[in-house]
Amino acid sequence: MFNGHLQTIIPSLFREAIPLPFDRERINTSDGDFLDLDWLKSDASKLVIISHGLEGNSRRPYMVGMAHQFFKKNFDVLTWNFRGCSDELNKKPIFYHSGATYDLDTVVNHASKDYQEIYLVGFSLGGNLTLKYLGEKRQINPKIKKAVAISVPLHLESSCEKISSGENIIYAKRFLSTLKEKVVKKALIYPDDIPVGTLRKIKTLKDFDDHFTGPIHGFKDAHDYYEQNSSLYFLEGISIPVLILNAQNDPFLTEKCFPISQAKKSDQIWMEFPKYGGHVGFSPRKRADIYWSEKRAFEFINTDL
Repeated sequence: MFNGHLQTIIPSLFREAIPLPFDRERINTSDGDFLDLDWLKSDASKLVIISHGLEGNSRRPYMVGMAHQFFKKNFDVLTWNFRGCSDELNKKPIFYHSGATYDLDTVVNHASKDYQEIYLVGFSLGGNLTLKYLGEKRQINPKIKKAVAISVPLHLESSCEKISSGENIIYAKRFLSTLKEKVVKKALIYPDDIPVGTLRKIKTLKDFDDHFTGPIHGFKDAHDYYEQNSSLYFLEGISIPVLILNAQNDPFLTEKCFPISQAKKSDQIWMEFPKYGGHVGFSPRKRADIYWSEKRAFEFINTDL
């Protein structure tokens, strides 16, 4: 596949489904909402928690592929759905967002009691969420040993602007379509909290974050939301080994998402920027082979550093 767009689109649309015996569990959040978790269990002592991307869910092909890679290597696996991303709309006026680490913390704490070691893997928005979670000024669960973040928009504002640029308009329209649908449904339940009348003004993802994501979650506007939640600003606080895997031809990422100088300052952060891979792509030459991102994630997590 000769460019980043094909490397992004083909795996998303045409990857063969992998049948896995997921069990769903619903847990409650401290604010009266819920999160839907999908488990693969084999009584392992190690658990991998996988977080999806913007408008994704726990059963997207890239999520199932990563789950399969670890499950067949004797890890238990938990793939989880952000608020409003499973089969049912969440209960609160808020949705999910790139920095909602309180929900990841809820998932980790819920799962940790049954495992000796926990590893985190995040894709795109979920990668940003994972890195921010690990870099915040908090005592992270000591069972978390390593993490891998794939196709990460480390600088949210520039990445959002790039997604809405002409070459990426097909992606932006797809994201906006499903986001707007959720707003309309949520407004029926919370008409005083969701200003659905402003939807006609929304032309770009940044517009959406200006009118909805930012204000609904307590931020002044899109810029404030991006600045407070970009994982780029939390890398220095990371204290466990982390691999950031971003393809140079990822159509969503800008130069600010390849911060080589920051990696050189840290003993805990590894960055790999292959020339090819697209966004959450990294498909192999032969369909039967392992996706490269899955191979590298397992190698990094399973290797002593």
